[in-house]
Amino acid sequence: MSEVKTAPNVSTYQAGQGKREAVANVSLADALAQSKPNPWTGRMFKLYFFLLIAFLNSCINGYDGSLMGGINAMKTYQAYFNMKDVGSSTGLVFSIYTIGNIVGSFFCGPFTDWWGRRWGMFIGASIIIIGTCIQAPATSKSMFIGGRFILGFGVATCATAGPSYVAEMAHPAWRGTITGMYNTFWFVGGVPASWVLWGTESITSDLSWRLPIWLQAVASAGVIIGCLFCPETPRWLISNDRHEEALKVMTEFHGEGDRESPIVQLTYKEMIKEIATEGSDKRWWDYRDLFNSSNSWWRMCCVIGMAFFGQWAGNGAISYFMPVLLKAVGVENPKTQLLYNAILSVISFVMSTIGARFTDRLGRRPVLLIATSLFVIEWSIVTALTATYGHEGNANANGSRAAIAFIYLFGITYSFAYTPLQALYPVECLSFETRAKGMGMYNLFVNIAAFFNTYAIPVAWERVQWRFYYLYIAWNIFQVIFIYFFFIETKGRTLEEINEIFDAPYPKKKSLEKHVVVITEHGAAEKDFGLEET
Repeated sequence: MSEVKTAPNVSTYQAGQGKREAVANVSLADALAQSKPNPWTGRMFKLYFFLLIAFLNSCINGYDGSLMGGINAMKTYQAYFNMKDVGSSTGLVFSIYTIGNIVGSFFCGPFTDWWGRRWGMFIGASIIIIGTCIQAPATSKSMFIGGRFILGFGVATCATAGPSYVAEMAHPAWRGTITGMYNTFWFVGGVPASWVLWGTESITSDLSWRLPIWLQAVASAGVIIGCLFCPETPRWLISNDRHEEALKVMTEFHGEGDRESPIVQLTYKEMIKEIATEGSDKRWWDYRDLFNSSNSWWRMCCVIGMAFFGQWAGNGAISYFMPVLLKAVGVENPKTQLLYNAILSVISFVMSTIGARFTDRLGRRPVLLIATSLFVIEWSIVTALTATYGHEGNANANGSRAAIAFIYLFGITYSFAYTPLQALYPVECLSFETRAKGMGMYNLFVNIAAFFNTYAIPVAWERVQWRFYYLYIAWNIFQVIFIYFFFIETKGRTLEEINEIFDAPYPKKKSLEKHVVVITEHGAAEKDFGLEET
């Protein structure tokens, strides 16, 4: 057979009666061509419902992410606990959630491996309910802080089990799009939280801040109830030697009831070959497989890289300190600052949803490389505009508006490219045996990076103001270089086929190899049409 390299977004050509196409894996292309999957069948909508239950795990995180900033500004909350907008006590309330998340990162892998992906979601949501029941009725600062810690602990398990469930259950034809949608649901939790806070802010009693916290249990309750109806993922079933159950699940949701469906047979055979029944996922203490080979190190470079790149590209400043950035270009009115922030949140949700659809069309690497390159340009322009117009004597309104426009452009670019891939890419880069623990490590490094955003940014901003943007420019240049040389392309392969990439001497090069095939109604046949390497 002939292997031909080409760009991931290679065009499709007509060849005779078939369609000439460059694909990452001939077997998958052949199986999909024969199966002709339809995303609008009754069985697929049933699968979408189960995946929606998993998406609620992202809503939980998004809700809390938008919650405490608003509660912290409420006078009733401040009076009850004798708190201030800033200070060590306020810093502890915010950081304890992250600390709980970090501690939970070491437990979420074993929870998700021992009892399965759906029960991992159940456990995480149950812990969040417990944390809510401590935090919402809290009568002391220590009780409130304890609830925050438990909440963060539970979120770590949800953030591991949720995306793992989605990636392993999604139909192979649309895994990228569906798993990419997972992280967009952060906004489905975050936007309602903002409106709940807006509605309860006028209440003069403690209910103004207690009610939004109680409502945090809604999505968690949805996960707990929904998990009782969700099937377990085929991969977890096979790893626990429950092959017949795995085949039933794949037949129902990937084969439209046909056990002999080419896509069912292909993925089942690959799972049998790749998934070990005695892997490290059966040993809760064993994290060695994450780092004990060059294969493992390359995987973790992609996973840890995505954890830091997804937090340090400049989005931390947008997420946590948007009003400060706006003030630097002349927007002084707090209400106007909040309006700009609210509008950007809605736009970000729309763009991240569109971006999820394009992850399978464009590929992971091109999206990340183009977006990160645009970050360099956008932050350079924001820096220049802020330096020129970000002073008290500025009378040029157009200059300020231009700076705001490019801050928005950064947010839009980030939402399109990084938001969908933050859950999708690390899940794809991990093998089954290391997926749960690896996602736990991913969550750990995400929270370590978040600590920088929470504490270093305000300190640095106080000292150097807008000159802090230079760090984002330099860091994004580094990201482009790192992604180009080390990030693999996972588009067009099943989760098991991705393992072959990491077994190669140079995984990035292997991931860009393509086969030229002719796709007809009978399947895909590999051909060599002399497509040039690029």
